[in-house]
Amino acid sequence: MTTPRIAIVFHSGYGHTGRLAREVAEGSGGTLLAVDEHGQLPEAAWRQLDEADAIVFGSPTYMGTVSWQFKRFLDATSAAWAAQRWKDKLAAGFTNSSGINGDKHGTLAALFTMSQQQGMLWVGTGMMPANVKASTRDDVNALASFAGLAAATPADASVDEMVPGDLRTARLFGERVAAAARRLAPRD
Repeated sequence: MTTPRIAIVFHSGYGHTGRLAREVAEGSGGTLLAVDEHGQLPEAAWRQLDEADAIVFGSPTYMGTVSWQFKRFLDATSAAWAAQRWKDKLAAGFTNSSGINGDKHGTLAALFTMSQQQGMLWVGTGMMPANVKASTRDDVNALASFAGLAAATPADASVDEMVPGDLRTARLFGERVAAAARRLAPRD
């Protein structure tokens, strides 16, 4: 069986979304591609996206949607759309903001919508929520997100103070994307 090529393309304003990206990469075996502070990727990163079997998109949630840097990247994907280069690739998304809700679903919806315009196949978390009285923030999928990975980091917390349950959820999310990619990979 062919090992799927997974790319994690993300923007991280303060480092927290980058930490989630690293956990998704650990779980998936994927390659990290960082959108810079100007909303750009190097040309080699675009080639990696074109060659990937699965692309996981990650952005912080700012004002209910992706960061402006990630939006600039998303707009630049129109060339891939016009050539249908990402059609039938797997897609998934993740986000982080300081509030427990923070309108993260707006960010995940933006990532999902772009993936559907690209003709991609979306992978959600597939995780049961931690939603009983005994649940804590250190549990997996404590924010009960199904459309994509959602994490919450207090605005005054450092990258090293991120919630362990969110980091475990990110790693498991990466594992799920990799498992889905293996199932769709051509057999040798």
